[in-house]
Amino acid sequence: MIDKRIVLEIVEKEIADTDLFVVEVTVSTSNAISVMIDSMEGVPISTCIELSRAIEKNFDRDAEDFELQVASAGIGQPFQVIQQYHKNIGKEVEVLTTEGVKHKGNLITVGENEIEIEVEEKVKVEGKKKKQVVVNTYSFAFDQIKSTKDIITF
Repeated sequence: MIDKRIVLEIVEKEIADTDLFVVEVTVSTSNAISVMIDSMEGVPISTCIELSRAIEKNFDRDAEDFELQVASAGIGQPFQVIQQYHKNIGKEVEVLTTEGVKHKGNLITVGENEIEIEVEEKVKVEGKKKKQVVVNTYSFAFDQIKSTKDIITF
């Protein structure tokens, strides 16, 4: 079986002088290798192809057969590394807490241990008939977050 650490070392060496970062590397028991990468500007298909070829040349198919997939992080997929949070500052995200509560808002800051989002909410203001839109800021420690996804609006 191909070692995940070896694949990760190869990928990190190949992307060392670029703005790319590793989101996830998995290797199944049947040697199906999956590499997910991202960057602050997105990842063109040509970059995935180049990285796939660079990884493939490090392994001998005659010695050990494998399947290889290199892809960019998908839209609407949960964030897996802190760089994805930084990439989405100023954008709308959905945070699902460990208690199962969803919060949708703009990601405004990313710290070492927490994030902050601004959420527009309609609340009843005393003395007013209609609900008023109020912007609230919520902080979430990373250990309180079950998942965070970017929200795409058209």
